[in-house]
Amino acid sequence: MTVPAFPLFPGVPGGMELAVILLIAILLFGANKIPKLARSTGEAMGEFKKGRQAVEQELDEMREGATLDEDELETEPDTTDTEPATERSETGSEEQ
Repeated sequence: MTVPAFPLFPGVPGGMELAVILLIAILLFGANKIPKLARSTGEAMGEFKKGRQAVEQELDEMREGATLDEDELETEPDTTDTEPATERSETGSEEQ
């Protein structure tokens, strides 16, 4: 007869598994450092979120700019300045 093997943490951790994880965390970090660790982790997650939003906003602006540039190229003709500049004498003043 064989005994079925059950995984230690099947699926989502329940009450007993969370208690074991909490006990290990207290042993590793100490009770005084856990609030500081949680605070620094939250701040790091907030900074990561801000950075991600900034990158997404920049990418959106680049996409919108690329779309506008393509539309301008299709609709606007090339308008280059072909008028000659006024000539000046070698002394730098205009001749009268």
